[in-house]
Amino acid sequence: MADLKYSKSHEWIAEEDGLCVIGISDYAQHSLGDIVFINLPEVDDEVTVGDAFGDIESVKAVSDVLSPVTGIVAEINESLFDAPETINEDPYGSWLIKVKDVAETEELLTSDEYDAFVESEEA
Repeated sequence: MADLKYSKSHEWIAEEDGLCVIGISDYAQHSLGDIVFINLPEVDDEVTVGDAFGDIESVKAVSDVLSPVTGIVAEINESLFDAPETINEDPYGSWLIKVKDVAETEELLTSDEYDAFVESEEA
């Protein structure tokens, strides 16, 4: 999606009302396969650039979700606990966490840069 930024670990990030909204890319959910469980941090937990803030369990494997920013968790998408498969159905509508007080952001890619990065990984 053109208005989003992406990390090389396949998370997307959007800015919304002063918060950074974070989810996983379509490429990531497709690579994982059917998602059956998600583990997310608590509100007010700290997240750090490059560190895992949760994990996603699919029928294939368990994968860490890495934070593209450093900040404080303002909100978690609790609906995913009961319906983690919505990430497969709509990865860009199924955000994971919202982060406030962002102090650091990793080098993020534009949509075009991310598409080129994914193509290079698949080659």
